[in-house]
Amino acid sequence: MTVLLVVLGGMLGAPVRYLVDRVVSARFDSLLPLGTLTVNIVGSALLGGLIGAGAGNWLLAAAGTGFCGALTTFSTFGYETIRLVTDGAYAYAVGNVVISVVASLTAVFAAASTTQWLWT
Repeated sequence: MTVLLVVLGGMLGAPVRYLVDRVVSARFDSLLPLGTLTVNIVGSALLGGLIGAGAGNWLLAAAGTGFCGALTTFSTFGYETIRLVTDGAYAYAVGNVVISVVASLTAVFAAASTTQWLWT
């Protein structure tokens, strides 16, 4: 049953990731991969919110592992960072790493703290 929940969550998260990436990339012209940055920060905040709220195993499987796992993407983050390096955009590559890591960790911490405060 848990595997099915993960699959169902992933079936929703993957297309949302694609659509958000396309919308953000079309709206903002930047060397920084803003679509990937957006989905990673949002996914981190969603997962943090679930954890802080004390979500049960089934919800963590479907929404946490499935949806957030498909929504966020470390492999694309890595690829886009290396692409920036190979294109000679070194400052953008470093900025992408720093912004992605700091913003995602901040988002998960802030969301977990907030939902934990609200639910306890």
